Amino acid sequence: MKSYRKELWFNAPSRMHFTNITPDIRQCLIESKVKEGLILVNAMHITASVFINDDESGLHHDYKKWLESMAPHEPVSDYRHNDTGEDNADAHIKRQIMGREVIIAVTDGKLDFGPWEQVFYGEFDGRRKKRVLVKIIGD
Repeated sequence: MKSYRKELWFNAPSRMHFTNITPDIRQCLIESKVKEGLILVNAMHITASVFINDDESGLHHDYKKWLESMAPHEPVSDYRHNDTGEDNADAHIKRQIMGREVIIAVTDGKLDFGPWEQVFYGEFDGRRKKRVLVKIIGD
């Protein structure tokens, strides 16, 4: 069995931002030389997420609007976590809603996706460098 590990680094331009990382994951799969197996992709920061969905701007707008209604950034004084001097309690909650990681099947050397599926890095406390782990195992 082969094993591959790589960290992908991102610096989101805004507090909340979604980045399509599917091309990066495909490149990792090529580098791994795995033809049959599994890929784990997880955010290595507790205010970020990895998820699979459609790459459609209206959907991303709706996600942002929905997440902000579920856990608004302001007023920051509404969150006990922010009593520590932080201002990112909402980002922790948004990450919990969107999830930490995804697992993708690899079949015949390709991501085994449905027709519209793409992998996204979701950032909820952006404007600084953060990373995603890609771990691929298989033959």
